[in-house]
Amino acid sequence: MQFDRITELAERVQGQFKEAPLEVAVELAVIWIVVLIIYRFLRGTRGARVIKGVALILVVGVFSILVFGREGAFERLNLLYAKALPIISLTLIIVFQPELRRALVRLGEARLFRQSGLRRARVIEELVAAVGYLSKNKIGALIAIERRVGLRGIVELGTRLDAEVTKQLIDTIFWPGSALHDMGVVIRGDRIIAAGVQFPLADGENLPQELGSRHRAAIGLSQEADALVLIVSEETGIISVAERGELKRDLSADDLRPILSKGFGTVTMTPKDNAASPDSNGDTDMPGNFGK
Repeated sequence: MQFDRITELAERVQGQFKEAPLEVAVELAVIWIVVLIIYRFLRGTRGARVIKGVALILVVGVFSILVFGREGAFERLNLLYAKALPIISLTLIIVFQPELRRALVRLGEARLFRQSGLRRARVIEELVAAVGYLSKNKIGALIAIERRVGLRGIVELGTRLDAEVTKQLIDTIFWPGSALHDMGVVIRGDRIIAAGVQFPLADGENLPQELGSRHRAAIGLSQEADALVLIVSEETGIISVAERGELKRDLSADDLRPILSKGFGTVTMTPKDNAASPDSNGDTDMPGNFGK
């Protein structure tokens, strides 16, 4: 009898596809997208296990009722299941209140609503002003802008900041004698997520001898990731940019604008509450401080 019930369900689903295939396909696509969004949002949070358990109970309950719940069968269980669904829904809202609140915050900061172009422009201007000041005063600096390939491996070895990108903060970090000035800064979106970060040094065989450890570190990182790396030499004040293993030298602060504008095209302006969360690849061992 149960097998007949399953067969009847299969025929009903097949009949739905025959009667309105486009409507059924759209409904399934919407359901799949909603489930995928919920899964990606909850993945790694404390609510992930809860939602898995609830989903399992709901799937088993619905399937059992459809297969075994003929008219007059399991009336009390059917009644309890129907009454329990609103309670479960309310419980989920209470359990996932922090996650729901964060989701609404992210929705408000989504690209559709936020002025991401203005945020990028502000970050670019802050970087241009900071690098120009550092170059003028011959203060060494090393700044990596994270793009598609995450920099979690090196960020974990530095000092976490999660601070807004500003000229004043960058100048303070690289001021001679500060605790973090000898190493690099990592920027994700419009946030400085870490300072005092060691970058992997490039192999020196094919590099000009006059390049110091800062330039080697910038080239090394740009070879291992798609990061855009800015360098200011503390000996000459020369501004350089490393990208995909290539080094552009003798740049002015104004030359940085088009380079940064193009480079920030693949940068996501991350919401503040998620800006410093690691999202990417494995660790990289990096020796030494940066000199020139």
